[in-house]
Amino acid sequence: MKSNFSWPKSYRCAVSLTFDDGLASQLKIAVPLLNKFGLRGTFYLNPCGEWRRNLAPWREVFESGHEIGNHSLSHLCSCNFSGEPTSRGLENVSLKDIEEDLVEAQRRLSEVFPEQRSWTFAYPCYQEFVGYGKKRKSYVPIVARYFIAARGVGVSKRVANSPLACDLHYLWSWPVEGMSGAEMIGYVMRAYAQGRWGILTFHGINEGHLSVSDVDFGELLDFLGSYKDRIWVAPVAEVAEYIREWRSRHGIGF
Repeated sequence: MKSNFSWPKSYRCAVSLTFDDGLASQLKIAVPLLNKFGLRGTFYLNPCGEWRRNLAPWREVFESGHEIGNHSLSHLCSCNFSGEPTSRGLENVSLKDIEEDLVEAQRRLSEVFPEQRSWTFAYPCYQEFVGYGKKRKSYVPIVARYFIAARGVGVSKRVANSPLACDLHYLWSWPVEGMSGAEMIGYVMRAYAQGRWGILTFHGINEGHLSVSDVDFGELLDFLGSYKDRIWVAPVAEVAEYIREWRSRHGIGF
């Protein structure tokens, strides 16, 4: 990387472990394993339905040092998934609808986790638009009004986020469902070699169609634990705050 950018302490790169949808296996398997290895993750939740009751188990997760993030209220994705052109998908809602949805989700999350200072967002299905064709618009600018950073999906499996050039409100991530521990470690090492910020996206651990096994997840965490002095494993908000502050000090603004 052609710059004098430096990560804190002796770190060579940053890695964030993110988890979507607030699944039971995250509470049962992912959180205890992260705690075992002394690592912290970011958990993106949808505070819908009986949201106070649903969010209650996540208080302990937050209190043990993990980040809670906003994954919207309705988890709207493209109509193309269902094949129903008139369904309530992203093509058939407005920017106002999206804003109201994520603001209400944030109101609920902030009520349960009032101590959390900085908040980040994860785009459902990694998609950041509303409308069809000529009426299609990005809702990244709306997200940028309310959140310090937001996670999307990467366009290349080879490249992690450049701390100098990445859009903090549409960060690239690597979905890792179905991967072995060795494959996930390979992604981490790409970030390490590039001196960049690698973000891994998980859903279930031994759960659902987008899962990774607990054995492979544990292998990844064991590797990260052994590199604690060189790889900065931190929640999304913490890394984003560091990058924002560094850019500000060096006159890099977006």
